[in-house]
Amino acid sequence: MKIAIIGYSGSGKSTLARSLASKYQLPVLHFDTVQFLPNWEVRGDEEKKAITKAFMDTNDRWVIDGNYSKLLYERRMEEADTVILLLFNRFSCLLRAYHRYKKYKNTTRPDMGQGCNEKFDVEFMKWILWKGRTKQARQRYQNVISQYPEKAVVIKTQRQLDRYLLSIGEACSA
Repeated sequence: MKIAIIGYSGSGKSTLARSLASKYQLPVLHFDTVQFLPNWEVRGDEEKKAITKAFMDTNDRWVIDGNYSKLLYERRMEEADTVILLLFNRFSCLLRAYHRYKKYKNTTRPDMGQGCNEKFDVEFMKWILWKGRTKQARQRYQNVISQYPEKAVVIKTQRQLDRYLLSIGEACSA
């Protein structure tokens, strides 16, 4: 079983990944842990690709959450048995990110790079509301849905997420 979870910032990708990894006893790779070194320093592209490749090469079952189109994106989409797209509206994502900030304020959440304390600043709000929702990003999601209709699961609301989790026998507050 291989599950790729992609979607907008703040939609609950990492929470869902943790839940599914636990349910199915799968190794999980959170791309935020690959992207960021302590104090929000960005890891080099080649090192990020090497980490992703090593994870995929050494695990025949996995959950990977995050978009990061430079990190073996096509391979992840091809190999995944299920691709979950969390496409919540921008205001739901903003509210979810704010709640996450309140929960992890002054700490590093479990699915983030070490030493990257949770933050909720103007730049991140702009990313959630506008910059992370480019035409290119929307087109990339549409391409996955079109190319892999048999394994793409599109979730746009909490109600749809709850129904999906019920259908697989899982409870999660993503």
